[in-house]
Amino acid sequence: MNARGMTLLEVMVAVAVFAIAGLAVMKTASEHLSALNYLEQKTLATWVVENQLVQQKLEGKWPSDSWVTGEEQLAGQTWYWRYRGVATSDNNLKALDMEVRTEVKADSPVATIRTYISR
Repeated sequence: MNARGMTLLEVMVAVAVFAIAGLAVMKTASEHLSALNYLEQKTLATWVVENQLVQQKLEGKWPSDSWVTGEEQLAGQTWYWRYRGVATSDNNLKALDMEVRTEVKADSPVATIRTYISR
């Protein structure tokens, strides 16, 4: 009588192959979720920057050389922004640097933008 089926060794090798494949899928899914979170943070921070740039242009004030700070609520989160003017060689043109952070004392901003404002 011939035995039909798989040996214990063959079963263990098959389980190991499926386990390794499962780990690869889990790692890929985890990296995908992390990238989505990063993109969401970056997009929201960019919206905060754009909101503040529009506000700056609507007010029509010439930006000072010192940092101006503030905060904004967006998507259920508090965003901390700051901006300052940077002198250029043209007295009628000033660079405006703006940064947005998720925490007041965060080491690096989530988004930064430089634009130029004319008198």
